[in-house]
Amino acid sequence: MEAGYLQKRQLRTGTAGWVLLAGLGVAAVISGDYAGWNFGLAEGGFGGLLIATVLMAVMYTAMVFGLAELGSALPTAGGGYTFARRALGPWGGYATGVAVLIEYAIAPAAIATFIGAYVESLGLFGITDGWWVYLAAYALFIGVHLLGVGEALKVMLVIAAIAVAGLVLYLVGAIPAFDGGNLLDIAPTDAAGASEFLPFGWMGVWAAFPFAIWFFLAVECVPLASEEARDPARALPRGIVAAMGVLVVLAVLMLVFTAGAGGSQAMSASGNPPVEALDVAGSSLAQVVNYAGLFGLVASFFSIIYAYSRQTFALSRAGYLPRALSVTNGRKAPVLALLVPGAIGFVLSLTGQGAMLLNMAVFGATVSYVLMMVSHIVLRRREPDLPRPYRTPGGTATTGVALVLAAAAVVATFLVDVEAALWTLAAYAVFLAYFALYSRHHLVASAPEEEFELLAAADEEVR
Repeated sequence: MEAGYLQKRQLRTGTAGWVLLAGLGVAAVISGDYAGWNFGLAEGGFGGLLIATVLMAVMYTAMVFGLAELGSALPTAGGGYTFARRALGPWGGYATGVAVLIEYAIAPAAIATFIGAYVESLGLFGITDGWWVYLAAYALFIGVHLLGVGEALKVMLVIAAIAVAGLVLYLVGAIPAFDGGNLLDIAPTDAAGASEFLPFGWMGVWAAFPFAIWFFLAVECVPLASEEARDPARALPRGIVAAMGVLVVLAVLMLVFTAGAGGSQAMSASGNPPVEALDVAGSSLAQVVNYAGLFGLVASFFSIIYAYSRQTFALSRAGYLPRALSVTNGRKAPVLALLVPGAIGFVLSLTGQGAMLLNMAVFGATVSYVLMMVSHIVLRRREPDLPRPYRTPGGTATTGVALVLAAAAVVATFLVDVEAALWTLAAYAVFLAYFALYSRHHLVASAPEEEFELLAAADEEVR
């Protein structure tokens, strides 16, 4: 290995405190409060989506507690890949990292299509062809990230704050228009267990899982900022738990009051549920909320670009992906790790298939959740003495609950869109083949994630 390998692959440390980390977690998810979740009403009705949301909130909360522990114990830019590498070996680490990368590379492509739709609907800049918006979004926000993490996270926090303020303003208009009868206005079908509360029966609850996930998808990206955090052992748990708390409150409020103001039936097919709910209610806030929704989409787009770049950087630095992807510039930003997945995402966005791309991202996410929760359980049992500045409340029982629900969510992606799940599975198989045939023979022993493994092996020998 040439001298100075890691010197060319360094991130700026000590940049982010827990507030910026919490902002990263909220920003990554906030677009899901504006749109996407509501399609679950067409799968499960209000009752089915409500139950699914509660179950997914439990899953994510349990998972966040597990990730807070793992991130405080193994603070590197690899996030979930690092945890699985330590617990499950190179194959498990790579399989987890690639699943995360698929999620984060595809999600911005889906969000870009929604940004394009918003810009066109608002009549901004006279744009009528979405691809110009996709290109501008990728170019602008990748450019900001190339300036350095401190600048990027501060911009991200401001955009996320505007998006959250937009949701609060929306709720000010929606709460007075709430009508309990609107929640149950989808007629029951003949499905098993169907009722007014569960118009599509119990299977509708399961089918609504991927849409309930959209309330929380990508909050797990916070550990990817570990190497750039100040005192990650304390900042990371505080940041990710705080972000999850905000997201749970917003999810419940948005589901109940959007369906209650606009009607579950109407909202089930809406491309812009907050605005359409306010239109039904006759509120004058609709236009302001529409602009805030654009900020929400931008916040998630911007923050997930950060997430995919750090996951790509970590996998590349350790040799799992081509090593050139992890070289950083003078401002300690990983240039190709930002540009290459961004180019792939831009090409995917040209399909215009936002809903399908979302389901593909959810598939990658849920597979990674299963592997990360297995990693927590394995490390708790195999390495009980591993220093853990933060410990998961409930231990492996907590992450065991997340594991079971994540496995159910993987299956649910096939219930909603078999084609999207199969395409993602095919891409996943290609990545695994690359590792089997090439990169597993070219790993970098001096990379932090590999050093963790060497230290653990040495400790085992001493014992």
